[in-house]
Amino acid sequence: MKKHDLHTYCINMNFHGSILVTSGSQIEFQQAYGLADRVHNIPNSTQTRFGMASGCKIFTAIAILQLIEKGCFSLDSRIRDVLPLKHSHFHESITVHQLLTHTSGIPDYFDEEKMDDFEDLWRDQPSYRMESPADFLPLFEQETMKSTPGERFSYNNSGYVLLGLIIEKHAGITFSEYVETHIFEAAGMEKSGYFRMDQMPDGTATGYIGLGDGLYKSNIYSLPVKGGPDGGAYTTTEDVHALLDSLFKHRLLTKESTDLLLNPHVESSTGTFYGYGIWMIQDEGEARVYSLMGLDPGVSFRSMIIPEEDRMITILSNCDDQAFSLMTFIRSNGL
Repeated sequence: MKKHDLHTYCINMNFHGSILVTSGSQIEFQQAYGLADRVHNIPNSTQTRFGMASGCKIFTAIAILQLIEKGCFSLDSRIRDVLPLKHSHFHESITVHQLLTHTSGIPDYFDEEKMDDFEDLWRDQPSYRMESPADFLPLFEQETMKSTPGERFSYNNSGYVLLGLIIEKHAGITFSEYVETHIFEAAGMEKSGYFRMDQMPDGTATGYIGLGDGLYKSNIYSLPVKGGPDGGAYTTTEDVHALLDSLFKHRLLTKESTDLLLNPHVESSTGTFYGYGIWMIQDEGEARVYSLMGLDPGVSFRSMIIPEEDRMITILSNCDDQAFSLMTFIRSNGL
């Protein structure tokens, strides 16, 4: 596929977002499309910040492994020993490893096996009160277990909320402060942050939710006011590539810890595996591909790392689903 074909596809699909494709240190394709602010007609640029949704679970996983390297706890440590919770019904055997791999069996405040609209959560619980990991505990801590720990993979946002609380307890600072200092600054992610939705910095795209017939609304009432350990940071395509470059070159973790993060610990579906905060896709006989992804109302994010080709592809969009369909087009047409 020629770059012109990708550009034409983006125009025809009315894509709103930013794309970066690199091969080694060379940029193969970098372009932004659509509007960051539809009210004031401000266009997206290659430096625009977009939401990552669940794509930033990798930050939580990196932070946990950094604290393990410091000897704070281990992957086999039980929740009851590293994060005492007075009111939960969680099984006593649940480990940090199981939280990282979505195999803990704890109840999920947004259970994707039963729910499909994240916005529904905030009809009774004001989203503007969700400012820290602890604010999410009442949504799930007194619910019953979904399954026995270690029994099966079940994507679980609550597990990453608990990991964020573990980070806060053992680091002695807030989750966002830890990530911004020990990951964003360390990786040179100069534009990334956990910004409040009511205090966005310049150059940040507003997320838009399609209502049909060309109508849309912003996502300001559809997401927690501030992101946390299960999702909600803002970043640029260049910052994503800086993160992945730092990760794969062992600047954030030792080689041993990096290998653990990138190991396919559990199979979620045929050919798709989960490590720690990152997905792996490996069909029989094919080379392994790593993937970050996130989807929220008005947010879609996909990034793929293809080590065999030394290539990275990142798509950030301030519209529902667009990053996913565009990544499918890029991969199926061989860019």
